[in-house]
Amino acid sequence: MKRRLAISAAAVFFAAAAWCSGQELTVLPEQLDGGAPRDMMKRYFVAEAARLGRQWQTDYEARVTPEQIATYQAGMKAKFVEAIGGLPERTPLNARVTGVIERAGYTVEKVIFESRPRHFVTALLFVPADGRFAKPYPGVLVPCGHSDTAKAYDLYQRVGALMALNGMAALVFDPIDQGERSQYLDANGKAPITGTRAHTMLGVGAILLGRNTAGFEIWDGMRAIDYLQSRPEIDAAKIGCTGNSGGGTQTAYLMALDDRVAAAMPCCYITSFDRLLNTIGCQDAEQNIFGQLAFGMDHADYVLMRAPRPTLIGCATKDYFDITGAWESFRRAKRLYARMGAAECVEICETDFTHGWNLHLRNAAARWMSRWLAGRDEAISEPDDIVPLSLEEARCTPAGQVMLLDGARSTYDINIEHETQLTGKRKALWQNHDAETLTARVRDLAGIRRTGELKRPAVRLGETLRRDGFTIEKFTVEWTSEIYLPVLKFKPAEESSAGVVVYVNEAGKDADAGPGGAIEALVRAGKTVFAVDVRGTGETKQSGQRYGAPFFGTDGQDVYAAYVMGRSYVGMRAEDIAVCAELAGSAGSPVELVAVGNVGVPALHAAACEPKLFSHVTIRGALASWSSIIHAKMHDNQLVNAVHGALTVYDLPDLVRLLDDKITIEQPVGPDGKPLIE
Repeated sequence: MKRRLAISAAAVFFAAAAWCSGQELTVLPEQLDGGAPRDMMKRYFVAEAARLGRQWQTDYEARVTPEQIATYQAGMKAKFVEAIGGLPERTPLNARVTGVIERAGYTVEKVIFESRPRHFVTALLFVPADGRFAKPYPGVLVPCGHSDTAKAYDLYQRVGALMALNGMAALVFDPIDQGERSQYLDANGKAPITGTRAHTMLGVGAILLGRNTAGFEIWDGMRAIDYLQSRPEIDAAKIGCTGNSGGGTQTAYLMALDDRVAAAMPCCYITSFDRLLNTIGCQDAEQNIFGQLAFGMDHADYVLMRAPRPTLIGCATKDYFDITGAWESFRRAKRLYARMGAAECVEICETDFTHGWNLHLRNAAARWMSRWLAGRDEAISEPDDIVPLSLEEARCTPAGQVMLLDGARSTYDINIEHETQLTGKRKALWQNHDAETLTARVRDLAGIRRTGELKRPAVRLGETLRRDGFTIEKFTVEWTSEIYLPVLKFKPAEESSAGVVVYVNEAGKDADAGPGGAIEALVRAGKTVFAVDVRGTGETKQSGQRYGAPFFGTDGQDVYAAYVMGRSYVGMRAEDIAVCAELAGSAGSPVELVAVGNVGVPALHAAACEPKLFSHVTIRGALASWSSIIHAKMHDNQLVNAVHGALTVYDLPDLVRLLDDKITIEQPVGPDGKPLIE
């Protein structure tokens, strides 16, 4: 039945349309569902997030008893850890203090430890001066936000000093790719990228391995707690955690997953995904966990998972992390804490500022930690005479970068080691299983449904243009009420049996449609060509997103929106291609497929998963292998073609081998987008 429906749609697809003298190749209107076509995918993901949010609310309301809450907490933590690829085993910290600096009322120790073997973490430990407070002191972990100087940044040092001046030891540490922990250095020992860009550069490779940048940061934080607990002057049972922005993200994760965090205050991060997608969109690599909205983990859950432990949400009225979402998450947390008889253990502190760890939030953090860790609930004010360490004074390593230490291993090195192990496992897997079984695994990872399982799209006819010797008919394939694929059908003036070609190009359907171009050559050879803009290309290409540019394309935030919903752009675009091929095939006959540029990756998936749809496939100028991204470390515009966990099962050459002599690979490119063969 589904096959007959597809053939019926194909008949519509070939229907004649009215003549028009214009030569404009645009298919979609200027306004599509109340917005520009380029924002089509953003609108789609906003609607999907709202749908998932309704399911979240239903599940939340059902958690009433202590048993139900405990079951939820354990299950959510397990899913969280699984989504970041698990956590490694503990290894010796090999911690050492490389210097001590005295300040009025406290000392600062410069610390280096290994969160994994030879993977170095740099930190400053602020300790109350002897005699001012009774030992052992509570310990507070302070993960830094997205500052290049990280632990040496004035505000983060002030928080460390403020804790120490009020009887608590504070460990302020450098996250990866910040401060002294740049994970990739050039030949001159300099970091070409840092912070959010570097996190996402690492993140693409991590995604392919079924990991996440967050996994590295979380483990560093957990080992930092290990270090605090190893110090005899620190009370191992009284550990707090507070951070701002990116440090707020790390705090949210650590307080959710590590039961040793007795008191927590994430600042300028907690909102909700509904508000996030409706405002600034998805952000840094570690702030997006694979499938989290699909399995029910919103921002509020970072608090709910730790209930009833004391948690203070720090936020700013004018923050770009939407304040409405912060209050929504707080209300959800307050209600669940109340169900547990601990409503007083969760609070919110809103300050009338923009994004940043302002003085009021810093004071609130110190008071919250003092209240719950030291048993002193009294107003705390940061003194004016704190003297932060200079950049040179704050340096823990001799040359200012951990990767210049002997034997240092970077996050990239750790990923390379893991990928090398997976190479042998993939080889054995593909030698010992049949094509049908392997294809099913590919479908599952990439999220590609069989065409027979998909809803039959509507096909809307547009105008017809005339060129010398052929016509161009405009169509719109309507997947759903939100997804529209503009199509140009190039048809020879005289009937021909030369066949049908589906043509997709990273640059859009009209990139090769000019006079004398590749599409015209096919048409003049007697072929009918369907040039398709798969979602997020051509007319629906996102142009307004700049987060992470220029390394991650123009649609990185949309890609991450799909990611948190457990989906991949590769899978969605592969379905676009397969459906259009089925519609274009005359009476079910296979069609040729030509894919140019980055869309070669989803095209390869479409052909491997639906080989009967295609008589031959030509992939031109596409990435040769995913494993090359891991080993190259640096890459260009590869986020859109990353499939979570793909390299645990297959690499792109495995799909090529599935197609055997039905595929031609032309001008393959490396991770930097440059041809491998000149």
